[in-house]
Amino acid sequence: MTKLKLTKMHGLGNDFVILDYSEYEKTKMAMPALAIKLCDRNFGVGADGMIIPKLKPETGDIGWYFYNSDGTIPQMCGNGIRCFAKYAKHNNLVKSNKFNVETLAGIITPEILADGNVRVNMSMPILEPEKIPFNGEYNLNYDLELDYKKFKINAVSMGNPHCVIFINDDSDLLELAKTYGPKIENRPLFPEKTNVEFAKVISRDELDLRVFERGCGITLACGTGACATVVAGILNNLTEHKVKVNLLGGPLIVEWQGSSGNTQHDVFMSGPAEYSLFAEYIL
Repeated sequence: MTKLKLTKMHGLGNDFVILDYSEYEKTKMAMPALAIKLCDRNFGVGADGMIIPKLKPETGDIGWYFYNSDGTIPQMCGNGIRCFAKYAKHNNLVKSNKFNVETLAGIITPEILADGNVRVNMSMPILEPEKIPFNGEYNLNYDLELDYKKFKINAVSMGNPHCVIFINDDSDLLELAKTYGPKIENRPLFPEKTNVEFAKVISRDELDLRVFERGCGITLACGTGACATVVAGILNNLTEHKVKVNLLGGPLIVEWQGSSGNTQHDVFMSGPAEYSLFAEYIL
């Protein structure tokens, strides 16, 4: 019997189990297998993902090991990085409220604000089809037909691939995400699979968003998905440069000063990160 000290946090309901590397070493398990076990909502703690701090990264002040609930490794997670930022600071793993985190998407810089929210420099969006990666000839307003339904899809990477679809009618965004998310996730157009976002523009500075997350399914929030959607909205001249994104778990604020003529600007995302559980888990 092995006892593990765990912390559980969430960003707008997108939840994560976090444990120190010393706790992980007690398990003698491979990280993907441990993620599947801990994230199981019936037989484990229950979460969308597992995070383990990496104290000696090759670059940055700190790094992380991040796994989806199915044991797969995403390049980035916007809600996860906000939770990780608070965890790292509160556990004295970093000294400053603003620091660099080594991720598979490169260096990501979160900053813990005075109001407790976390603002994250998510770096620049990736729009070249071969780098997303996306097997279409172009990445904006690409025609896709599924089950006799036609979509205009926008492929954007925020370190991980996203397929953003703007809906102009009264269709239920959540039902669309549930129905078409799994089908689009595995399309050959996306050789590394993809997150799928269905969005509806409310005004130039607000939109509603529902997300089918690669490796997780429907989630209450997706930070990289919100960022990718705002980038796509700006490039399609649907929104301004600062947008409130309403997700199932609550709102995020996303800012991007880029345009179709100049995409070389970083995306900034702001939102909460909350503690929900400190516990010992018996493995």
